[in-house]
Amino acid sequence: MISREPTIERLATAQQLLLTPFGLDESHLSRALAEIKAYRVDDADLYFQYTRSEGWSLEEGIVKTGSFSIDQGVGVRAVSGEKTAFAYSDDISEASLLDAARTVRSISAAGKTARVKAPTRKIAASRSLYNGVDPISTLDSTAKVKLLEKVEQLARSRDPRVAQVMAGLASEYDVVLVARADGTLAADVRPLVRLSVTVIAEQNGRREVGSGGGGGRFGLAYFDDEHIAEYVDQAVKSALTNLDSRPAPAGEMTVVLGPGWPGILLHEAIGHGLEGDFNRKGSSAFSGRIGQRVAAKGVTVLDDGTIADRRGSLNVDDEGNATQRNVLIEDGILKGYLQDSLNARLMKAKPTGNGRRESYAHAPMPRMTNTYMLGGDRVPEEIVASIKKGLYATNFGGGQVDITSGKFVFSASEAYWVENGKIQYPVKGATIVGNGPDALTRVTMIGNDMALDSGVGTCGKEGQSVPVGVGQPTLRIDGLTVGGTA
Repeated sequence: MISREPTIERLATAQQLLLTPFGLDESHLSRALAEIKAYRVDDADLYFQYTRSEGWSLEEGIVKTGSFSIDQGVGVRAVSGEKTAFAYSDDISEASLLDAARTVRSISAAGKTARVKAPTRKIAASRSLYNGVDPISTLDSTAKVKLLEKVEQLARSRDPRVAQVMAGLASEYDVVLVARADGTLAADVRPLVRLSVTVIAEQNGRREVGSGGGGGRFGLAYFDDEHIAEYVDQAVKSALTNLDSRPAPAGEMTVVLGPGWPGILLHEAIGHGLEGDFNRKGSSAFSGRIGQRVAAKGVTVLDDGTIADRRGSLNVDDEGNATQRNVLIEDGILKGYLQDSLNARLMKAKPTGNGRRESYAHAPMPRMTNTYMLGGDRVPEEIVASIKKGLYATNFGGGQVDITSGKFVFSASEAYWVENGKIQYPVKGATIVGNGPDALTRVTMIGNDMALDSGVGTCGKEGQSVPVGVGQPTLRIDGLTVGGTA
């Protein structure tokens, strides 16, 4: 439910951390925004942020490194037409705030001062998708070290071929305050944790790697014995499977993608192409295609920032807009794009709660939150059994996409060769090459096992990294090109 009550509570937290210690209050924010608006810009905002981060890593049976940092600052933005002027400072003070405001207002073409009436104070409506807990304080240092040691011991106990275990634990407490030119005030208190495990298995001189992990917007108590065992088993299974892998065949073939994390292909190959900035500029393969069929029937793709506790979810985006459940493609028809405020205004659309930035030192842009495909009606085993000759990919490493052409390349970190509906053997070195819009039209079977990833995704765009989620059901795509080493 969206309401103003949770925003009022978060504003109190944000003011306590970001304004009061520096002798600032809402009147100073109004004055800074008035300095910018006096030069007739289309939009302006202030973005204050306080981030406390901690990380621990284990290698060779001992915790080798630990880190702790606090970062805080303010970003000031003015928008005029398509132009954005942005300044930031890690010095939160009235002087630096006004200096930044005077710097960015020069973007106005008019360059004339004007009297501006102060807008009425408005509290932004927001959601309550996660508790505003400080995850760093949810376990003491001794307990964090023991957690990592438990991961290491469990992984080694799974199989004598496990030669090396690396584990990492990261926690972040992030508080943001947004003040917009129209008088809107918004705030969010964002916890984020992640546990990762990497296993190296060795047999007859051959070494292979497997990984697992998870996380989300909650405290460290989430990582109980059940979750730790799940991550460890995933990493060990992947490493041991790859010990038996053979070179991947190459050519055009049927590819079946497993559920959950393989949705990263959907994120890269399709999701980025549906972000508003690329479509406003006409550089996306999906530009100008709303209302047209862009995928096979049955393909429905969502971007949903409103799923409780998820890594990619936000109560409000980084412009103060409440996140939404956005239907991008419905039964194969393109329905809309992901919008921040700037691109929404220029495209005469509404913001979709997807204005995101890495930190106060970056300007916002349209970004994904949790992007996934809805499930269908096929049993996963039936889909694999339908492969005459092809690849069954259950896990992916890295990938990249060219937004303009839609072409993508992905490396499968765990995959199997299938003949006559039977899994024959694991393969290594398989890369999947295709075109996002074209691949969507080649979807022929959609599983009933839609799953989200375990909470590990980070998305990069124009040098900015933000946490995201992905997901999909088991999916059969015909006629994809697989690059292999066989």
